[in-house]
Amino acid sequence: MPHALTSRDSTMESKPVGSYESTGIDVLIVGTGLAGLVAALESIRKGHTVRVLERSSTINTAGDMYFMGLSATRFFKHWPELLDEYKRISLHNAWIETFKHSGEVIIPPKKVADRLRAQGLDPDTPPGEFQMRPLVYKMFVNQVEKLGVNVEFNRRIVDYEEDEKTGKGIAISDDGKRYEADVIIAADGVGSKSQKLVGGQVRARPSGRAMWRAAFPIEHLDKNPEVKGFFKLMPNQEPIVRTWLGPSTYALTLTREDVMVWIMNHDVTGSEKESWSNTIDREEVLQGMEDMPGMEVHKWAPIFKELVKITPDNTIVNFELLWRNPQPKWASPGARVVQIGDAAHSYLPASGNGATQAIEDAISLASCLQIGGKDNIPQSVRAHIRFRFIRNSCAQKLGFSNAELLQDTDWDKVKLDPRRAAPKLPKWVWSHDPEAYAYENYTKAVESMKKGIDMKDEKSFEPNYPKGYTYEPWSIEKVMEDMRAGKPIDLGPGDWE
Repeated sequence: MPHALTSRDSTMESKPVGSYESTGIDVLIVGTGLAGLVAALESIRKGHTVRVLERSSTINTAGDMYFMGLSATRFFKHWPELLDEYKRISLHNAWIETFKHSGEVIIPPKKVADRLRAQGLDPDTPPGEFQMRPLVYKMFVNQVEKLGVNVEFNRRIVDYEEDEKTGKGIAISDDGKRYEADVIIAADGVGSKSQKLVGGQVRARPSGRAMWRAAFPIEHLDKNPEVKGFFKLMPNQEPIVRTWLGPSTYALTLTREDVMVWIMNHDVTGSEKESWSNTIDREEVLQGMEDMPGMEVHKWAPIFKELVKITPDNTIVNFELLWRNPQPKWASPGARVVQIGDAAHSYLPASGNGATQAIEDAISLASCLQIGGKDNIPQSVRAHIRFRFIRNSCAQKLGFSNAELLQDTDWDKVKLDPRRAAPKLPKWVWSHDPEAYAYENYTKAVESMKKGIDMKDEKSFEPNYPKGYTYEPWSIEKVMEDMRAGKPIDLGPGDWE
């Protein structure tokens, strides 16, 4: 029987591990990215039995910085240890400064809280924060280990099946071993073999862009006193994010007490790969900065080039940015295999939304499975997708719009309104609570599905995407066509601000 909803559920006060009765649902998670790790934690908290498969010999905790949205961190109230650790590692006291690529200051250093106030936002509830990927991953990995989750390593899944008669999903490893579960969560990224069962492979298309990325110990700044002085911390050793915006590029730097990070968007050079281990020589970056289009008069700021020069060997990653059309389906025909995170919806880095939506997926799915109970797993999976599909389609499209804004800054307009130099972080994204949303709307979603109401025509509960928007399928081809024609990306009707 479905879980009876109560006012206690809808308020979503802290309910730590042990608060929910066992559901008897056997969950198998494939992949240990953010989506997979959070799915493991939240599935355990919601009373499900959890096993995890990982293709590598360890969980990858490498990387640099990314944006973590507020909607992805509200669930920490159920995990006191995670909340304490997150507060300790967060850039909650960070500053931010904005430059032209040539070095001219556009917006002087300000506390993030002050920038939020200037935009009419509450500094006590910021839309999100930049985080260090290694620190956040290690935090989640440690919690998974404390719970004694069964993680099998070196398990490369090459195929997925389902048996609707027995109500089982099946994952098959490269050595022929078959893993069965009541529901399998494919959290194994953009190349997930689940796409064949779910609805076909979404082919990656070159965007023509890539990212140079580097993170290294702060001590390396000692090699150049001028660089160390420029990229200094703020008072009280507080971290600072510096954004650099140019005619065909954008960059970010982060200075923390322990680490220096820099990231730069650029045209493809031929050495890029969609891999975090694809390192290149710094000379390639310096030459690329020199040859960037649109910089015949105003070149890159010399101080940024000096930062590149002192970057340690084997540190700079050249990561290719590939575009993918929205995945049309996320679940197998019998809804015993379901995709979350990048397996269901990939994002460009400029969107600031990939990690956030992956975590939201995990929270939503674990909640829906708990509400519906073991007898209603397919129904719960489909309700979860009803909550998540249009929201992610909108967030993906917003990511393209933000990328266009960042890498093709119109400085005449920015001088009039500095907010145009910042990507959109609309309230419909960061104000969402995926757990509360599932509890408040599960029954309504099920009733709509039983009546045969299409997802895009859902009117029984408030949308978690721009109000006034009606979903229409869209493609990268149309987006690229508009961009080549110099047209702004058409986000569609609704309140996107």
